[in-house]
Formats: sequence, structure tokens, C-alpha cells
Amino acid sequence: MKKTMIVAGLCLAVCAGRAQSLEAFRNKLRSPDAKYGSRVEVVEHGAAASAVRSMQASSTGGKIRGYRVRIFFDNSQSARAQAQQTTARFKEIYPSIPVYMDYDDPYFKVTVGNCVTYEEAVILCGKIKDSFELAFPIRVEIPLSVFAQSSQTKGEEER
Repeated sequence: MKKTMIVAGLCLAVCAGRAQSLEAFRNKLRSPDAKYGSRVEVVEHGAAASAVRSMQASSTGGKIRGYRVRIFFDNSQSARAQAQQTTARFKEIYPSIPVYMDYDDPYFKVTVGNCVTYEEAVILCGKIKDSFELAFPIRVEIPLSVFAQSSQTKGEEER
């Protein structure tokens, strides 16, 4: 199933990480989903391309409002151990998706992914729902540096 998505202003936010190239992001979207075979066709307007290039050139250490998927939260006595087990299990099943374990008194929380749009978070949630049935999307502030780190890691893997 082929889905078409017009990406203009959203590319600015996704590709704002200075080291992540627009082409790498396009390639990621073009790749068919392993489970459903769906893919995204990107249509970029000229103004968006120049805005992305200028953001990539700047070296801001800012954050964007995005989404992650929460797969665990608890405040019981065994919450730390359970959060660590959930993190390890997620890394084993989905090694290419970033996972974050946090402690926000009194809760241990495990979230995954770096999604720019709510729709992207819902898709990620659907992919992992079989393994993590309590998964749900949440809104978070995502440092732009995580996008730069992920593209640098991909570049190293391709070498």
C-alpha cells in the first residue's frame, strides 16, 4: 500500500539536526515498512528545501516538540528493575529504535523513538504493540542532537 504525504514544514523540524541530511530522511521514508509494506512519497516545495538547508547549516543546540512512545512506567519497589528489563527487552527486539529510561520522581519511565509528528508516533506504537501492549504516544521535547547522532551512527554503519 502506497501512502503519499506532502512534507513541507515538517521536513524543517525533522531535518533540523545539522548532521542529518535531507536525502537520508527521504530514503528512510521511501523504504517499505517491514510489516505492512507501506511507504511514504515525499513531495518537497522549494521554500522548504532552502529552510532545511539553512537549519542544517546553523549549529543550534535546541529542542523540538515531538513524540515518543511510552512502553513502561511504574513507581513500585521493583520499578527500577522492571524498567531495566523492559529496556533490555526492547533493545533486543528493536535494536535500531532508540530507547530511553528515565526517573521522574516517583516514576521510572521507558520511552522509545524520536518522532516528529503524532502520526509517526502512532505508527511506531502500532509496530511495537504486539510486544509492548501498554504502549502509547506521549509529547516530549527532543534535543536536535539526537537526530545528528542517529545520522552519524547510520553513516558509520554504512562504512
